[in-house]
Amino acid sequence: MIRLQKFKQLTAWAIIGLLTSWIVSCSTGNVGTSPKQGTTEVANIEFWTMQLQPQFTDYFKTLISNFESQNPGVKINWVDVPWSAMENKILTAVSAKTPPDVVNLNPDFASQLAGRNAWLDLDTTIPQDVRSAYLPNIWKASTLNGKSFGIPWYLTTRLTIYNTDLLKQADISKPPGTYTELAEVAQQIKNKTGKYAFFITFVPQDSGEVMESLVQMGVTLVDAEGKAAFNSPQGKAAFQYWVDLYKKGLLPKEVLTQGHRHAIDLYQSGETAFLASGPEFLKTIANNAPKIAQASAIAPQITGDTGKKNVAVMNVIIPRATKHPDAATKFALFVTNDTNQLAFAKAANVLPSTTKALSDSYFKDMPANASTVEKARVISATQLQQAEVLTPKLKDFKKLQKAVYDNLQAAMLGQKTVDKAVEDAAQQWNNR
Repeated sequence: MIRLQKFKQLTAWAIIGLLTSWIVSCSTGNVGTSPKQGTTEVANIEFWTMQLQPQFTDYFKTLISNFESQNPGVKINWVDVPWSAMENKILTAVSAKTPPDVVNLNPDFASQLAGRNAWLDLDTTIPQDVRSAYLPNIWKASTLNGKSFGIPWYLTTRLTIYNTDLLKQADISKPPGTYTELAEVAQQIKNKTGKYAFFITFVPQDSGEVMESLVQMGVTLVDAEGKAAFNSPQGKAAFQYWVDLYKKGLLPKEVLTQGHRHAIDLYQSGETAFLASGPEFLKTIANNAPKIAQASAIAPQITGDTGKKNVAVMNVIIPRATKHPDAATKFALFVTNDTNQLAFAKAANVLPSTTKALSDSYFKDMPANASTVEKARVISATQLQQAEVLTPKLKDFKKLQKAVYDNLQAAMLGQKTVDKAVEDAAQQWNNR
């Protein structure tokens, strides 16, 4: 998604300007386990989220109050951690065996510690009928080696936000749906307007969108043994696609040095026609560039021949070292139940991960005079049914991304042939 930095950016902007007071139903929904009865001991549960204060302070105070009133033997201590501090903070806590009882992470980062057996095995603590309440493809995103380590929470899936004025200037009647079409319109936009079609980053430490594009183009990144599988005809074709766009001058030179945030800046300034992003960015664009927002429309996510669509997942994890696994599990399920997920999705302009919450009319009905935001919500929810986490869960995924991006950059700059870049990237990964 990400991948983590990109998703941090997505969610951080999603919560800007939203209402802070949301009432959560007292329904416990998908709760399956409970604290042990017959004891006067209070289970003090520490719950970490990522940068959700102050926008959602009232929301979580109400949610926690509702949970505590239904579970008098449990007290929740909510700790909100800055984005930039979460990785180090949770790594330190897990290493010291003093982790929180419930923590908000994403599958990519959480899987790194899942490989070290840091999290509770949820398959043994959450009944199958409770697990089945969540979207199957999304639940699968928080599994490693066949074991569930996380409970899905909120989701975002990319859309194509596009500038209708630039498309008209370039005599383009509709936005592209595939990467092949994107390359064609990119040349047309450059020829007729002098602008770029889009921006995508090749900075190794930043967004994994290029990695996702390879999968969408039919590339297998790693095989069952974790060895590089992209040194293939499909891999070479995907590398060639990006190299050609760059060499033809259809990508800004800053794709080699600037992160995903630059894509938003360029779109807001009217320098690019397309922005691959979540619907939550529409409000940001409206605040920062009202004229661009007025000219903006929404289309489904651009994909490859596979038709695959991406989804970015945030989940909640229960560390194995928790002293109160039953109470922690019950609270995690409460946070992510149907009712509370629907309330949070409406508050944050994101998507829920339970089948029932996603089936709500809020994500289906589009009025005749629907706003761009309303259209985005429905399109986003519709494509979520087929969306998946595209990149493999690997404890050192960023090393794979670095090998691919570094060698792609070398080919884009003419320092290597595409075949050599693919071969070197595969060798670099296999010999790490």
